[in-house]
Amino acid sequence: MTYSLDSFVKDAQAALKANNNAAGREQVRALLEKLLANKAFVEEAVGPAAPMGARKLYEDKDLGFVVLAHCNPKAHKSPPHDHGASWAVYGQAVNYTDMSEFKRLDGGEGEGEAKLEKVKSYRLEPGHAGVYDVGAIHAIDYPEGSRFVRVTGRDLDYVRRLKFDMAAGKAIPIESATAGAG
Repeated sequence: MTYSLDSFVKDAQAALKANNNAAGREQVRALLEKLLANKAFVEEAVGPAAPMGARKLYEDKDLGFVVLAHCNPKAHKSPPHDHGASWAVYGQAVNYTDMSEFKRLDGGEGEGEAKLEKVKSYRLEPGHAGVYDVGAIHAIDYPEGSRFVRVTGRDLDYVRRLKFDMAAGKAIPIESATAGAG
């Protein structure tokens, strides 16, 4: 039997209920790789006929995690950013995404002065997933047509997050219509 989105959701729920920590999120990463091996799921969620942009495939009302499909028509390079009190697992489906991870050197946690150092860079290829835990700072860089499935610990529209301007040495809140609401 092929591993489906429904199976992924059930297994992710079990993993996060048993381990609501880095170990549980690592299990979600492995489960997402298993889901990305299902060619029919990839075709339906992020294939050529899938709508452009980001869309929710599932939102867990009890645990709060969200599964999103990202179909990116244009290349994009993000500044370093975090997911605040949430986490994310990126699962590459089509093309690739270059990931960079950073550590904050100034000892700060909030907005304002911030100094970062890049500590790791790698490429997520189709079928591979990466975990970005609570507070982890990362940047993404992908070409036109890149497509991935992302699982976040919460709907990021309701999470205070930061982006980092490395040239200016600043941590800046990410503007979201609802980020202050939850």
